[in-house]
Amino acid sequence: MTQTPLVQLQQLTKQYEKGKVALDHLDLTLCRGRTIGLLGPNGSGKTTLIKLLCGLLQPSFGTIRIDGQAPGVYTKSIISYLPDQIYFPLWMKTTDLIDFFADFYTDFSRQKALSMLDTLSIPLQQRLKNMSKGTLEKVQLVLVMSRQAQFYLMDEPIAGVDPAARDFILNTILTNYNEEGTVLLSTHLIGDIERVLDEVVFLQNGRLLRHDTVDQIREQEGMSVDRYFREQFRTEALVGGNGRW
Repeated sequence: MTQTPLVQLQQLTKQYEKGKVALDHLDLTLCRGRTIGLLGPNGSGKTTLIKLLCGLLQPSFGTIRIDGQAPGVYTKSIISYLPDQIYFPLWMKTTDLIDFFADFYTDFSRQKALSMLDTLSIPLQQRLKNMSKGTLEKVQLVLVMSRQAQFYLMDEPIAGVDPAARDFILNTILTNYNEEGTVLLSTHLIGDIERVLDEVVFLQNGRLLRHDTVDQIREQEGMSVDRYFREQFRTEALVGGNGRW
């Protein structure tokens, strides 16, 4: 599997109104063919980073390069994005979404989407408004993973769904993404996803705390990534004086 850079960030900074700094001079390189966890407590900058990579936000300072290009028409064509909220009109049916993706994305596989939906026994004529949260999550994931993208960006893909649904989602990610592409997913449920990760990126207050392989963390720290996360950010919170993380 080719280990070449797909994403390169230099001094990436995002400052919102009233001076709030969401990302602070972030330097980061992500290679192809990797599944990467984007980890950190609330307010660490995870969603801001994902939106910057998608081109939904503009940086205040610094550069973003995805496959050598700044966010724009080309990068959006190679990114498959799963937001943390349902963004389709609830009157739409499953079949409407398939038609929409097929028309909009040249790398979308209708056959793959139909196969996964059939496995899940999700009716094509069912409207989104009549689906449970777990079913909505699955439908949206099926659409995202039915693309032959180079970069899959997922913001909390397993939040709010039951353990059985989490297993399906993780298995779908593992077995359906483009193997020459990269998956970057953010979550608080580290114990549930650790088994599928190659690397982790820890953010704290908009800064890069650590970027390492899962194997390296286990070897150096003598503990799981989940436990390391809990101990690291508990310590950070106590040092900060609020006793929470």
